[in-house]
Amino acid sequence: MPFDAPVDALTGMPAARFGLYLHFPYCLAKCPYCDFAVAVARQVPEERYARAVLAELDTRLAAEPSLAGKVLDSIFLGGGTPSLWHPRYVAQVLDGIAARLRVAPGVEVSLEGNPERADAERFAGYRAAGVNRLSLGVQSFQPETLKALGRAHDAAMVEGAVDAARSAAFPVVAMDFIYGVHGQTVAQVEADARRAVALAPEHLSTYALTVERDVLAEDTPLSKRLKRGELELPPDDTVVDMARVVREVYGAAGLHRYEVSNHARPGFSSRHNALYWTGGEYLALGVGATGMLLSPQPHRYVNLRSAERYLVEAEAGRLPEEGREPLGPEELFAERLAMGLRLVSGVDWEAVCERYGQPVEPRRAEVARLVAHGFATLRDGRLALTEKGADVHSAVCARLL
Repeated sequence: MPFDAPVDALTGMPAARFGLYLHFPYCLAKCPYCDFAVAVARQVPEERYARAVLAELDTRLAAEPSLAGKVLDSIFLGGGTPSLWHPRYVAQVLDGIAARLRVAPGVEVSLEGNPERADAERFAGYRAAGVNRLSLGVQSFQPETLKALGRAHDAAMVEGAVDAARSAAFPVVAMDFIYGVHGQTVAQVEADARRAVALAPEHLSTYALTVERDVLAEDTPLSKRLKRGELELPPDDTVVDMARVVREVYGAAGLHRYEVSNHARPGFSSRHNALYWTGGEYLALGVGATGMLLSPQPHRYVNLRSAERYLVEAEAGRLPEEGREPLGPEELFAERLAMGLRLVSGVDWEAVCERYGQPVEPRRAEVARLVAHGFATLRDGRLALTEKGADVHSAVCARLL
């Protein structure tokens, strides 16, 4: 059941135009590559956190009344480990959001879950609460790779989680994987890909473990071990081979690449993630969450990363923000073009220039060079990167910006 969503005119991509990201920070342990806002806790304050995020929403609506007139096309519960949250509190929060904001009839509601926290009753509870898209953080089926990533599950738990998700009648089951891990081989990545498609998911996200994704940030245990020379990531040409085999296996199974790291069956691309790639607005609630709103003036805000500080501020009726930055035409242009070029459909680059008041003519020669050298294609005004161009996405964007 594909979800309803408007089609973005500049990319042709079905995408939410206004979404809500809710961050659940709690985990039983922190993975060595993770630099997200995470709080390790054996006793999770589930009910308190549910009340706090709704209190934050009330404070935001009071501060920015125009939000009440917008229609939510997507809701995404990420983490952390949202599957630690009892379904009754997920239901409480989703019901609270629907009572405060207008929600589109075909809204996509995603929840991230870990395979080791899967059981049929819990998943059925999430489904009854209104979640219709379950995203499982698998990362790998290989014991060695899972150990290297600090993950607590095994392949059997993944298969059990998918079975539980199907029993709960989720319309969409998605899975996330990582490649380019220390000690990992191309053969192991191919085996992961084949085992993944055998489970018949609607959506697969597969990311390279790279500095660009900030997973090797200074404060992660993994980055420290790399700096001490205790670990070594696969060479770049091996990582390229890993990416190639993933595309081939997924494509042969009917999961087509629609973004640099994302594959889906026809009609099942992520409407919420597409919002980020197509310049949509997103409200964000919870610890460490980042939101981007276009009115009354375009701005981005980041919430407090400390769970306890967040709870205190939200409960007191204060915006629990760490910072806020205004976004001018140049920042919006750079983000819209760079994110649009992540999409296989490409982006109408001239229309992006015109929308944000940026000159077209000085960039026309560079676009022609990119096409001539096989880094991009240009069809019906849309500039799209080839496989060769996608491998150097950052460099291409730098030349155009």
